[in-house]
Amino acid sequence: MSYQETLDYLYNSAPLFQNIGAGAYKEGLTTTEVFDAHFDHPHRRYATIHVGGTNGKGSTSHTLAAILQSAGYRVGLYTSPHLVDFRERIRVNGTPISEQRVVDFVAEERDFFEPLHPSFFELTTALAFQYFAEEQVDIAVIEVGLGGRLDCTNIIRPLLSVITNISLDHTQFLGDTLAKIAGEKAGIIKPETPVVVGQVLPETHPIFEAKAESVCAPLIFAEEEGRVMECEDLPDGRRRYLTSDFGRIESALGGACQVKNTATILSAIAHLPQDIRRCITPEVVARGFAEVNELTGLMGRWQVLDTAPLVVCDTGHNVDAWHYLAPQLEALSCHHLHIVFGACADKDVSHILQLLPSKAHYYFAKASVERALPADVLQKKAAQYGLSGESYATVEEAYLTARSLLSTEDALFIGGSSFVVADFLAFLEKSRRDLS
Repeated sequence: MSYQETLDYLYNSAPLFQNIGAGAYKEGLTTTEVFDAHFDHPHRRYATIHVGGTNGKGSTSHTLAAILQSAGYRVGLYTSPHLVDFRERIRVNGTPISEQRVVDFVAEERDFFEPLHPSFFELTTALAFQYFAEEQVDIAVIEVGLGGRLDCTNIIRPLLSVITNISLDHTQFLGDTLAKIAGEKAGIIKPETPVVVGQVLPETHPIFEAKAESVCAPLIFAEEEGRVMECEDLPDGRRRYLTSDFGRIESALGGACQVKNTATILSAIAHLPQDIRRCITPEVVARGFAEVNELTGLMGRWQVLDTAPLVVCDTGHNVDAWHYLAPQLEALSCHHLHIVFGACADKDVSHILQLLPSKAHYYFAKASVERALPADVLQKKAAQYGLSGESYATVEEAYLTARSLLSTEDALFIGGSSFVVADFLAFLEKSRRDLS
């Protein structure tokens, strides 16, 4: 099979959660443990850092990987979902796994895994863990897929666990309260293994304390350590921080949520084992933050695509993310604000719509996944909150329409779900290929 035929096979035989949602969700570690034994426990051949939480997992994972790469380590990075190409999920020192390795994995292991009826994420995790062993990485940063306790990444025994924050998301799987969700996310806390929690709430604080105490795990709350002392926005969209450990650093990630992520990352660095930490100098940290996109391939985090007019996309897709995004959009210095917006049908979008800027003109779009909410339905829901605009069959059509109406003093934001951003970036990539 070709690479594309292999992906089609994977998507059809092991449904992809980002496409269909609950129908692809498979709870528990049984299949993962069978895979792990079959491949002779590959994750035991390298060190790992485990990153969970509701929001900020991707930014935190990529930045930690960028810092470790800058320190000279050979670093595996496993994240999800992908935006443009499946291979984004599995990288070594920023380079995606090759198409041929994906093809070979399916061809060689198909007879083994088909009787197990694994989920797409179980297959992908098995491939990632095996690939990192083959590539002889020194350390791998592993992002949790969903939850933590029963997520198939949870077979690893990391040097450090990180839980970025807790908010209401995927409540149909993880529970309908912050305490229940925290209980699932706390499942990645391992015996006698330090865990850094980025943001804590009154409802979640006792959950983390109880879990950490039960397994004798050192518990660190990043907010209490005060490692970020000052923060300022820079004209180019980046952020500059004054830190207690590394002086002034500039970050390529300019989203408002990145202030808390930065504090979490700095705490994580401080609580790595000494033999790793001694290689992480101020110069290493500065490079990791400043060049995270180039070093790891990170996309879609307050990503500035153009400046006149300003064009920005962001994968923030739940209420917690929009508590940061909405004020940031409101604060933009522009003549008119335009927003290409889409959402998933299995999320309660009403809470997000309440936060969106009423001054903007909207281009409601349906992303190219089954889970996407039809644009006309979204348009009607948005009208109930005073948001006006038109509906479009695709993200590409919505973007092209919006772009044709922009003046150089305007701003355009594309987001609402990861899938809207994925369609947008895929369109830009195709356009670049067509021009080359």
